[in-house]
Amino acid sequence: MPLTPDDLFAFLASHSIEFTTVDHPPLYTVEDARMLRGAMEGAHTKNLFLKDKKGQLFLVVVPADLSVDLKAIPDIIGANGRISFGSPELLLDILGLVPGSVSPFGAINDTGHRVTIVLDASLLEAEKLNHHPLVNTKTTTISRDGLLQFLKATGHQPKIVAVPERL
Repeated sequence: MPLTPDDLFAFLASHSIEFTTVDHPPLYTVEDARMLRGAMEGAHTKNLFLKDKKGQLFLVVVPADLSVDLKAIPDIIGANGRISFGSPELLLDILGLVPGSVSPFGAINDTGHRVTIVLDASLLEAEKLNHHPLVNTKTTTISRDGLLQFLKATGHQPKIVAVPERL
């Protein structure tokens, strides 16, 4: 059974990771989230749940406004050949998330360590990052160091790369 936001918050607190959370109406897309940007400090993100032809899974986290070049990304993230989006069923099974709530916080549900977390290097220039805490009715702000600490605590060593932009 996937963990809840309260489980996530308890995990963060147990690892002395500071965070703040804001409740809001459901947000399903980056476009929907634009209304929060003025009210929340920090970088906003877009998250792509991808799989390659051999079934290897990736969660690629980029700035919200980055248009990712999906044809150029496989080599950069270490995928085997072409990539496609993972199905909603696979997303729920592995990360305990549904479309619209995808974020690196889903790593807490990936106890089998099947997903490679990929962070765009430019995100780490921001001191604070905003992500959905397993649901799309809240947004949690965490420091970049806090995010890295969280991922390490879940057993995920993120790949930090320059994700190519579609021109």
